[in-house]
Amino acid sequence: MNISTHLKEVDLNRRRKQIVGMATGPASAPKTIEYLPHENMVWKTVSTALRPVWDDFATDEILEAREVIKLPREHVPQLVDVSTRLAKSSGFTFHAVPGLVDADAFFGALSRKAFLSTQYLRHPKSPLYTPEPDIIHEVIGHGTCLANPKLALLHELAGQALVRVKLASSKQFIANVWWFSGEFGVVRNSKGLKAFGAGLLSSVGELRFFSKHATILDLDIRKMGTTPYRIDEFQKALFAASSIDHSLEVVGGFFKNATDAGIAELLDSSAQNRR
Repeated sequence: MNISTHLKEVDLNRRRKQIVGMATGPASAPKTIEYLPHENMVWKTVSTALRPVWDDFATDEILEAREVIKLPREHVPQLVDVSTRLAKSSGFTFHAVPGLVDADAFFGALSRKAFLSTQYLRHPKSPLYTPEPDIIHEVIGHGTCLANPKLALLHELAGQALVRVKLASSKQFIANVWWFSGEFGVVRNSKGLKAFGAGLLSSVGELRFFSKHATILDLDIRKMGTTPYRIDEFQKALFAASSIDHSLEVVGGFFKNATDAGIAELLDSSAQNRR
């Protein structure tokens, strides 16, 4: 059976609801999903397309992590197997949730070295793009990052930071800094611009776009925390570290020491600069 014929027999909305209904939440091990041919084909299509683009645009640490986690290329992996692959490198585990969760739940899980992931895949008619997270973004993107101990620590520190603060403005500031690091982090070194953020790593289009078209700024926590962004278009401004170690020092250092009072000072400084 070819994929186009198979799709005629599958109600994609019903299939997504089926997978959503199997999510076991953050306290339990994920259930095994028997993925259908079109779902495995979407995974294979994206995995195959990303590999040469990663070779061109991903940091050395990501390329090394790719060999550590060794995700299958032909079929969608099970989240329990991803957790097993991460056990030695970082100790992170994956847990299945029905869809997007709020910031407190997402970052709270990161603080406990757990990653909350969906199990469904993007639409098969547009496999290289999705406006929302799916298992490709969360496993190929974040899962690979979590196979690197330094990037795993960045995830954990971000989670601890958001759990620590109480004010909504502080939580949003931390979420913004995370967006421009864990999701869209880049480095600029002797090899040029290279990506390590999961949002970049899971998008062929973003990877091809950022090095030629995005405005690349130096790391600046105040600007990262106050710069607006959109999730439904390519990122037009990114913040570059000189290395993963540099990002962990600056961004990880901010996460490690973030407080409501400290973030309030950064927000006040930003407001004064706009006057």
